[in-house]
Amino acid sequence: MRDDPHVIALVTGASGGNQDARHELVDRYAPLVYTICTRYRPSNHDIEDVGQNVWLLLVEQLGKLREPAALPGWLATTTARECLRVVTAMSKAGRLGTGLDDSVLFVADTMIDEEILVAERNTVIHAELGIPVDSIGPVGSIGPQRARCLERLRRSDVLAALAEGEEKIDIRGGERGA
Repeated sequence: MRDDPHVIALVTGASGGNQDARHELVDRYAPLVYTICTRYRPSNHDIEDVGQNVWLLLVEQLGKLREPAALPGWLATTTARECLRVVTAMSKAGRLGTGLDDSVLFVADTMIDEEILVAERNTVIHAELGIPVDSIGPVGSIGPQRARCLERLRRSDVLAALAEGEEKIDIRGGERGA
């Protein structure tokens, strides 16, 4: 568990009724919730239902979280439990063929930790580039937008700090070595 001051501030603000903090928490962690849901292979409708249930549970439990920095783990665990509940109900109703894979039933903590880390890195990257997490530009805009993003990445001190100590990846697509 990391003591991310920004997450702590968001959780504290959201639990105090700050709507902007609540919206930012959803924007920041919606990709994590979605990624965990897709592992269970429910329908798109069921993914939306699980997401809504997770966010409602968060609103109910927000003031009760003992460690605000543990929110990503709480979200991952809650999402997995909600997905399992939905998929089990679908299985009992005969909507699923053979049931769940053992690999889905027992998700390793390291896998969840990796997904949390990816979600947090994506949030930092989107913030650094000034791109909303859920934005998709008009058709034909990807080339110029990609060029602007790559240029910002090349100049980014924040991203250089994130990559420090890890294998360097050339942002043009190839590996540069350690």
